[in-house]
Amino acid sequence: MKKYILFDLDGTLTDSGEGIKNAIRYALNQMNVLDYKEDILNSFIGPPLSDSFKTHFNFSDIDTQRAIDTYRVYYSDKGKFENRPYDAIEELLEKLKKNGHDILLATSKPEVFAIEILKHFDLYSYFDYIAGASLDGSLIYKDDIIKHCLDNYTIDIENSFMVGDRFYDIEGGLKWGLKTIGVTYGFGSREELINAKANFIVDRPMEIYDIVEEN
Repeated sequence: MKKYILFDLDGTLTDSGEGIKNAIRYALNQMNVLDYKEDILNSFIGPPLSDSFKTHFNFSDIDTQRAIDTYRVYYSDKGKFENRPYDAIEELLEKLKKNGHDILLATSKPEVFAIEILKHFDLYSYFDYIAGASLDGSLIYKDDIIKHCLDNYTIDIENSFMVGDRFYDIEGGLKWGLKTIGVTYGFGSREELINAKANFIVDRPMEIYDIVEEN
């Protein structure tokens, strides 16, 4: 039976922490924000940048947009490739495709960057549809991005999964009736995934394949 698997990108397919955090450091330096705890940077991975800059640094709307624009200067040039696919990700995607399943991307990363990253790591050809955030801020939240994906690609909800490492992925998937698979090897914790009520939790990428085939 054909299954439909929606994947998050950062923390699920690729370990993107280095590039994201370097881009945040660059943006904060340009904004003359020099006094902050390094562990705050990890919390930027997953949610929209606008929410993180406002929450952690109390930026105004104008300063938030300036910080995002500055972040993107670094990220578009260097940060997006300070990144690597997790071990066995390509093997996972290849096996899912060979079994006739459709693979989709639902990421809060701007779609243009997501496509460049997938192409850079030779993963783009595995995907049947890609949905990402818009650069103009009109589409940034994970549940909206998942809905955008579902609105633009025909799937069988009862045989579909959302795979991600943060509660945004799990809550977004559950909101639209998808089975959810939380991964612990990314940037979220097992406790976070349990609290979000993930249907399944895995520690390694190839466990995703087993869940998809068995459910």
